[in-house]
Amino acid sequence: MAVFLRKLLRIGGLPAELRAQADAEGILYLAEYLPVTRRFSGSVPGKKAHTNISSYVGSLVITSQRVMATLSSVPKLAGRTIDQRWDAEQSGPVKADLSNSGLHIEVDVGEVDPRFTGHLSLNYKTAIPDDVLARLPRRSVAFEVPPEYVLRAVGVPDRG
Repeated sequence: MAVFLRKLLRIGGLPAELRAQADAEGILYLAEYLPVTRRFSGSVPGKKAHTNISSYVGSLVITSQRVMATLSSVPKLAGRTIDQRWDAEQSGPVKADLSNSGLHIEVDVGEVDPRFTGHLSLNYKTAIPDDVLARLPRRSVAFEVPPEYVLRAVGVPDRG
C-alpha cells in the first residue's frame, strides 16, 4: 500500500529535469520510489540526536557518466543527495558505495563543518544487478558538500 501511495502522489520519483539529463547520458540503472533509511547521531546547529533513524523515499539513477540519487518527502520535490561524475576527483567527506543491495552514503559531518559533530548515513535499498555493477568504472565515490547538505539531510529547516 505504501509504495502504491508514493507512486500515486509521485513522492520519490525522479524529477523530470533529472530524468531528461539521465536519458541524454545513457541510463544504466534507474529505480524510483525506493525506501531510504537516514541515520544521524551527533549535533548540528538546530538539532542534536543520539541515534535518529528516519524513513524516506527517493530515486537512484546510474548513467554512463555519473551516479545521482534524490531524497523526497513531499510530492514532485526531491533534493539531490549525490550527483557525482565517474571522472570527477574522488575526495571529500561524503563516501558513497554501490553494491547489490543498493547505494550507501556515509558522512563524517565534522569534516563538512567544524560546528558539526557526528555521523550521517543514507541507505537506498534496491537490488542493483551484477551486470550493471560490472559496467561501472568504480563502485565507490567521494565528494565535497556544503554545510547545507547536512542540515537538509538531518531535517534542520533552511534559515536563509
